[in-house]
Amino acid sequence: MYEQIASNKRRTFVVLFFFVVLIGLAGTAFNFVLGFGPQGVVVAVLIAISMSFFSYFYSDKVAIAASKAVPADEVQYKRFHNLVEGLCIASGLPKPRLYVVHDSAPNAFATGRNPDNAAIAVTTGLLEIMNRVELEGVIAHELSHIKNYDILVSTVAVTAVGAVTLLSDIGIRTAFWTGGGRSRNNNDSSGLGGLLAIVGIAFLVLAPFAAMLMNFAISRNREYLADVTGVSLTRYPPGLISALEKLEADKSIVRSSTKATASMWIEQPLPGKEGGGHEKWLDKKFNTHPPLQDRIKRLKEM
Repeated sequence: MYEQIASNKRRTFVVLFFFVVLIGLAGTAFNFVLGFGPQGVVVAVLIAISMSFFSYFYSDKVAIAASKAVPADEVQYKRFHNLVEGLCIASGLPKPRLYVVHDSAPNAFATGRNPDNAAIAVTTGLLEIMNRVELEGVIAHELSHIKNYDILVSTVAVTAVGAVTLLSDIGIRTAFWTGGGRSRNNNDSSGLGGLLAIVGIAFLVLAPFAAMLMNFAISRNREYLADVTGVSLTRYPPGLISALEKLEADKSIVRSSTKATASMWIEQPLPGKEGGGHEKWLDKKFNTHPPLQDRIKRLKEM
């Protein structure tokens, strides 16, 4: 178990390193294609810093609002509050803010920048179909995301994807409307300058897809880690296993989910959740979560 945790953490740091490299390459391509010089680099850096600042401090509020979650009343959702409080005592975590999403699809997510500024949201569908030990397993999984600082890693990943996408979008649109940026000012546009400009534009087109794939890789690794850590909190693997089996059997989707927030949920909340063994290779690469069958299998082998 501990080797699996260590392996997941190492892979996450590797992917984050490549995020930094990708942002640097995207900035370089952006500047070369448009020919802005040093001023272009400064503007790109300022935009990335602004996005990072906003994402770090307000990502939880944005996620809660985007999911249409409302505060969980302590009387109406007493079981939810009691389970969270008990697991927080066992794990040494402060109690996060609790929310409910009025949706019949069973799902849950955690968000925030650290354990002191975290929140957990569950759908009404999850509360309805899960018994006490299953709900405890799901909550332990979400608390594990908080305990392992997955919520911060996810914020960094989403910010990196946003920065790369923004640079690519601005670069491509500007190059299109101005006729090619740097290559426009090159007397030999058919020579090396024109070739490099084409390569730069091609990179800006492909960079957002590479960033999304790395974000999904982080999400998938972190789900395995949260499953293992969650079971160590409850000391009862059958609870989470049974919960994941119910989620696998349910094919409904969360109506308020978006592509930006999909990686936060305990299972993929969007259409095309899982296609079993016949799922296309490309679809698997763009899934935000590992197959539930794999997660269940790993827990049963513990």
